[in-house]
Parts: sequence; C-alpha cells; structure tokens
Amino acid sequence: MIKRFARLFITSLLATLSRGIIRKYKPKIIMITGSVGKTATKDAIAAALSNTYFLRKSEKSFNSEFGVPLTIIGAKNPWTNIFSWLRVFRQAAALLLLPSHYPKLLVLEVGADRPGDLAHILHIATPDVVVVTRLPEVPVHVEAYATPQALRDEEFTPAYALAPAAPLIISADDPHALAMAARLPVRVTTYGFREEAQVHLADVRPLLENGRVIGMQASVRVENFAGNIKVRGSVGRQQLAPCAAALAAARVLGISFADALAGMDSYVPPQGRARIFSGQNGSVLIDDSYNASPASTEEALDTLRTLPNTTRRIAVLGDMLELGRYSVEEHERIGRLSAESADIVIAVGIRTRGLAVAAQDAGLVGESVQIFDTATEAIPALVALVRDGDAVLVKGSQSMRMERIVEALLENPDDKKQLVRQGHEWKQRP
Repeated sequence: MIKRFARLFITSLLATLSRGIIRKYKPKIIMITGSVGKTATKDAIAAALSNTYFLRKSEKSFNSEFGVPLTIIGAKNPWTNIFSWLRVFRQAAALLLLPSHYPKLLVLEVGADRPGDLAHILHIATPDVVVVTRLPEVPVHVEAYATPQALRDEEFTPAYALAPAAPLIISADDPHALAMAARLPVRVTTYGFREEAQVHLADVRPLLENGRVIGMQASVRVENFAGNIKVRGSVGRQQLAPCAAALAAARVLGISFADALAGMDSYVPPQGRARIFSGQNGSVLIDDSYNASPASTEEALDTLRTLPNTTRRIAVLGDMLELGRYSVEEHERIGRLSAESADIVIAVGIRTRGLAVAAQDAGLVGESVQIFDTATEAIPALVALVRDGDAVLVKGSQSMRMERIVEALLENPDDKKQLVRQGHEWKQRP
C-alpha cells in the first residue's frame, strides 16, 4: 500500500511539473508510438534533425509515465534512490522558476503496458507530429488488453491528439496503421518498403567490409530526391525503417534531405536490437536481446536465415512474455519458423518448450533442439557448441536476461559495454 501511494504521488508530481515546463517553454513535440522499433526510430529522428534543431530525445527506452516526464525535465533515471529523486524535483522546479536555455524540440518515445497509459502521457504533453512504427497482429503487452485491436487502439492514441492537418507519419507496410490513419483529418506521410511509400526504401542489402557483414544499406527515394542509407552495427532489413521514418520527419518539418542524411551519419542503432558482434571461435553474434514479441522474433529469424557467409545458423530464443492467451500458439508458430531459419534451436524458458516441440515437429531432430530453463544454464552448452562460421541469434523478453548469453559468447570482452542492461541497477538483479 505504501509503495503504491508513493508511486501515485511521484507520477502525479512528475506530471504536474512536466506540464508546467511544456507550457512555459512551448517546445515542438514529435511523439513516437507503436509496438516495434520505437527506440531506433526515436534515435534516428533525433540524429536526422540534430543539425537543424536544439533538441532532446528520450533516453534509452524511457517511454512510460516516469520516462517521459524525466525526458521533459532532462533528468536521469533515479531508480530507487530518494536523494536522486529530490534532485529531479529540484531540477524541475528550477526550470519552472528560473530562465533556461530549453530545447526547441522534444523527441519523445511513448509506450503502453496497460490501458490508459498513453492517455496519462498525453495529459502531460500534446504532440505536434506523431510517428507510428508498426502495429502487428499480436503485439507485446497484449495480455493486459481485451483484444490485440484494443492495444493497437491504445498505441494509436497519440495520433488522435493531433490538430487537424498536423503531420502523421506511418509505416506503409502496416495495414492496421494505414486503415486507422485513413479515418483522421491529418496530413499523412508514409515510409517503408512498399512501392507506394512516400519515403520508399529499395535495393536492401547487407553492408560488407572485407567480406564480413557490418550493417545494412538501401537506396531511398523521396519525391525527386534519391539517395542511399547505411546503418552500421545492426543487421536485418527492419534496421533501415527507422532511417526512412527520420527522413519522413525531416520532410514534414521542411528540412532538406541532404541535411537529414548528414545528421544520420551519427545514428547508432540502439543496444540489443540486432547488433552484430564477433563471437568466440570465429562465430558471428546477432544480439537482439533487448526484448521479444512475435513480430520482432519473426523479423530476427528472417535476418538469421538470410545472413550471408555462414555455415551453421543457431537461434537462441527465450520466452516471449506478456502475450496472454496468445502465448502458446505464438511460441509454437515461432518454433515452426525457427526450423526454417536455423540449423540449431536453443530454447530458453518454460514457454519455449512448446517452441522446441514445434521446431522438432517441423524437422529439426536430435541435438538440433536443446532446452534450458534459464539463460545462465544455457551458457556452458553454447560456449562448447559455437564454432567458426556459425551465426548465433540471441533473442528473448527482457526478464529472460538473454544479454548474459551474448556477454558469455563475445570474442572481445570489452564489447559488453555495448550490450543492454549493463548498469549497476540491472546487474544487481537476479
């Protein structure tokens, strides 16, 4: 009861202070929502606009009733440190009472874990531009909602807050976003891989260096402009979509594409999103350990399947959480897909037992499918398993702590600084 009261008090005070800061400084607000790719899209947009605007973006994936106000205030996450929280409130009060050189643009990532989350955030800040990434058939966090469409409606809520004729940027590859946008009196800009996308990506291919994959590249067309996009450090065609969304944001704000592309030279894909590393014994690691949903896992398996210059493909898949009544069927579906994409499947967690059985039924036999309860238990087997030419995909929901497997398989231990959940607070958790 005390913890609940403290949480309500803090969120209420943060909201009040943040609303006051927004009213005082009146920054332009770009709000990014959706089920997949929000953090990468936020980072790419901030990079593309950085040469034109004095801006601030959400740190990491801070997109909640705590994260959004902390971004508005410009404070770090205090976690459970009461003295750090006092510094946050003092910093917010100073912004309200004293003059400050406040950012002209805020790039805010917003997310929903349960009904009403985005309504709470929209009570704090109203967007001038909304970017919707993707709204898949079975989104993550769906267990808290009556139906997948109810969650899609929640994630689309920021678009409903737009003024008439305001810019709404959506994925041309997402039928749900397209259908929902068609009902609004807003100015829609589309991006993606479909030919009709206004910011159109084509000729997608790996970016190679000395025969080794180091990223992705594609050509991009926007009206009469044609150029090239390169993303270093991550693999998979969806790593290019955030850059297309960033060009769409530049378009609606009247920023030249040359300036936007120059800004995106500084873009680095977020940690744990299909980042590529050198692994032990000459292997290649695809670190997709930040989180997992059916849609993002399907994309990751497709990336593994199409990665060039590999001998064996190993999919290390942890539980996908918060799927509610869709959990069993989606783990089984991903199990069947993994049999098509991987030579070996390592299943980690209780829910992936159904995934493992489905992979076996789809044709993987014997030691090609192995099951472990936790990431820590899987590590010794994987260390002994990987060899030269292997490509190893590691993916699972946050609480599965799949980054521990990536850390154990790194060729260069210094690369662990680039993994997710390396802070002191995370390291203290089981």
